[in-house]
Amino acid sequence: MSDTVGDSSAFEALLFLSFGGPERVEDVRPFLENVTRGRGVPPERFEEVVQHYLHFGGVSPINRLNLAMIDALGAELTRRGRDLPIYFGNRNWHPMAAEATRRIYDDGHRRVLVFPTSAWGGYSGCRQYHEDIAAALGAGLPADDPSFVMRKLPQFSTESKFIEAAVSALRTALGEFERTPRVVFTAHSIPTSADRNAGPAVDGGHLYSRQVRAAAAAVAQALGIEEFDVVWQSRSGPPQIPWLEPDICDHLRDLAADGVRDVAVMPIGFVSDHLEVIWDLDAEARGVADDLGLNYVRVPTVGTDPTFISLIADLVERYVDGGGDTAAMGCGDNGALCRPDCCVPARRPARSTA
Repeated sequence: MSDTVGDSSAFEALLFLSFGGPERVEDVRPFLENVTRGRGVPPERFEEVVQHYLHFGGVSPINRLNLAMIDALGAELTRRGRDLPIYFGNRNWHPMAAEATRRIYDDGHRRVLVFPTSAWGGYSGCRQYHEDIAAALGAGLPADDPSFVMRKLPQFSTESKFIEAAVSALRTALGEFERTPRVVFTAHSIPTSADRNAGPAVDGGHLYSRQVRAAAAAVAQALGIEEFDVVWQSRSGPPQIPWLEPDICDHLRDLAADGVRDVAVMPIGFVSDHLEVIWDLDAEARGVADDLGLNYVRVPTVGTDPTFISLIADLVERYVDGGGDTAAMGCGDNGALCRPDCCVPARRPARSTA
């Protein structure tokens, strides 16, 4: 496969690449084994997360929500006069990225854009998607076909339409309060070592947490919110390894102790409702808030918001005719990175399950 970034030929298809999730009870354990392989997750934490999925009947909402986003994106591209077939593939569960890539190839497409459902830098948010692409290419496609290229679209946390869609969601949620609430932004926690290694070393690392904080600040500023918090959720690693803090539930307890009574929690780190959102925020954090007597509102993810869908279409249009900034943070062909020192993993990457 070609690994040269910068070919100006047009692209013929789009792979919508996401995390994946189980759709029945029988899928839960093998799905989580894929997710946690090589990560050193303690057995008790694994079993705890199994129960989170079983609480919802073994079904994650993520596949359904991604398919809704794909439908909305297809309609938007059609409205713009773009006839671009969209395929759906996942990192951790069916349809797997390798399955989708094989289908793309068999359908005769040779140049493919890839949209990952993560706005962020860092290993899990960006580099692992490059690895997913490389693994998919290595899973049975003709290795001597230089015409087949998969180009990952870049990170989009700083895109104005991403911020605009988040502002719209938060503005609507704020209308549910009689008093001005404390606004708390959340994102998936990662080991502090992984965050330290995220991004070009010349910029000091910490790309992921810097991006999350910057996006939260941009949303708050657009709504005239002067005080807000950025916290983390969904920690899953060994207890002896430091992760980004504070945890959302701990933070709610601190807010209540400080006399706060109204809280709007926005999962800015997620573009749609992973199970981590509906368990950690809608079940666990809400339960803590109820126990503390907090008036708690969870802000929706951007999902199918027309502005966010328009952003994805914008990204596609920047690259689909062969142009676009191939040096942009997160962009790359066939698993190659935009720059050699970007998003260096803090651990040995898990072996691909594709």
